[in-house]
Amino acid sequence: MNIFFVSDFFIDEVSGGAEINDNIFIEELNKKLQVKKIKSENFNFNIANSDSFFIISNFALVDQNILKFLADKKKYIIYEHDHKYLRHRNPGIYKDFKVPQDQIVNKFFYENAVAVFSQSNFHKNIIKKNLNIENIVNLGGNLWDDNTLYFMKEMNKKVKLDRASILESEIPHKNTVGSIKYCEIKNIQYDLIQDKNYKNFLSKMSNNNLLIFLPQTPETLSRICVEARMSGMKVITNNMIGATQEDWFNMKGEELIDYMRHKRNEIISLTINKIS
Repeated sequence: MNIFFVSDFFIDEVSGGAEINDNIFIEELNKKLQVKKIKSENFNFNIANSDSFFIISNFALVDQNILKFLADKKKYIIYEHDHKYLRHRNPGIYKDFKVPQDQIVNKFFYENAVAVFSQSNFHKNIIKKNLNIENIVNLGGNLWDDNTLYFMKEMNKKVKLDRASILESEIPHKNTVGSIKYCEIKNIQYDLIQDKNYKNFLSKMSNNNLLIFLPQTPETLSRICVEARMSGMKVITNNMIGATQEDWFNMKGEELIDYMRHKRNEIISLTINKIS
């Protein structure tokens, strides 16, 4: 059986958290099975009609008729990174994250999947609240490769300054402004952290002993918060973070690094089981 991993973009085009996670997922799954990557815009009926299994990540560019065709075949997993069952992907603007039914899209595609993978229980509960489906599986974490986990082990060993790191982002809902205001009110010294190089960013962030991250929309997990904890940092955040509501978030440093290595293996085994 062929296995296709479908997404709008891959790591060679976009280096966001979803793309980093998906790249490691594909590499790890490829150690057990043969997985072919295909961009959403190139996903056609000939591929959809083949004797294949599909893992669907971001799918904004997939034709609606193909989604309906796949829903009938029921041979796919949705690896959900946000909330693509919503027109605008942001349940945070509604009370208790409950979205009006006229804003729900693609419900048929979610309810016919073998499984819908969520990033956290927080994420799972929001999906369930809006779609009322029973096939959601909480992965309870993200994936990092061994090289990055080793790097964060080194970051954990650093002697840290008694200062806060704040993500410097132009994306309004990441709320850099709110984090700065928090530091000013609490009289906390801070550094704005930005670097296009992933490891440089982690290194700069972990120079300090505290991360402050106060997003205005729900983060399905929040890689930056988990990376801060793996790097031995304290985290101040709000109730919008999926990771903080997982049992393992009280871990940090090497204990959490080892746990995420185990979690990676667990996610791959779970995926193989669902494909079977």
